[in-house]
Amino acid sequence: MIERAALVALLRRPHAGWPETTLQIQENGSAKAVLDHTVGHSATLFPDADSATSLLDAAAAEIAEWQAEGIGVHAFFDATYPAQLLGIREMPPLLFSRGDLRVHDRAVALVGSRKASRDGLRIARACATTLVGRGVTVVSGLATGIDTAAHTAALEAGGRTVADVGLVISQFWPDTPPSRQSFPMRNAVMSGYAVATVVVEAGETSGARVQARLALQHGRPVVLTSQVMQCDWAKAFAEKPGVYVVHGTAQLLEAVDDILSYQPTEAGLENFPDFALHC
Repeated sequence: MIERAALVALLRRPHAGWPETTLQIQENGSAKAVLDHTVGHSATLFPDADSATSLLDAAAAEIAEWQAEGIGVHAFFDATYPAQLLGIREMPPLLFSRGDLRVHDRAVALVGSRKASRDGLRIARACATTLVGRGVTVVSGLATGIDTAAHTAALEAGGRTVADVGLVISQFWPDTPPSRQSFPMRNAVMSGYAVATVVVEAGETSGARVQARLALQHGRPVVLTSQVMQCDWAKAFAEKPGVYVVHGTAQLLEAVDDILSYQPTEAGLENFPDFALHC
């Protein structure tokens, strides 16, 4: 697809701004048009010897290589792009996937500390198992602790997870190594992909705090356990609309069920209701 190749070519430019590039494409209605106006002309902001055609050919070859390795490549204007990510400010213009990517996926994120307590791991497993029983996809990272417990329990229950068996998605170029900057960007995608975020256990500097903040910015509800409420950031978040504070596994599952009751079971997940609940 020429438009997808043009997007890759634009994003591959040195110091290319992803939000700015996305906005340019939306305003022009064509990635190819933006590429034509951006490169190969001495009067443009990026004068160089490369023509738009050569950059398109290189990008198309790169896409073909990724696809040959079983990597799906999805531009934000493609019909295969997850609908729930389209409405967030941090929307990745390009998304890479392995596995079963669904345009509409009913999912809940379970996040927390790498150095989780035994109780935290138990809660994560119980919540993941229950979500699978509700036909919900479990979203989490690939770290030890809460992430691993959530994925393992969901898979043992025969469910689907994102970032493990079922689907892996990333907004970063294939084979890009992790960096300090990549983790908050990953949290933004996890938050945007899910209809809600459950923070099982986390410290003052945990990445789960970042995801909770992003989830609220995205209009997604957040569930905080009593373990998390020991942190100052969680106490401050508890006063915000859209936050559930729960004590024990039973209350956590009740909160998740309440959240899911507002969500459609099939298409239409791009329309999220406004939450103003505090339990």
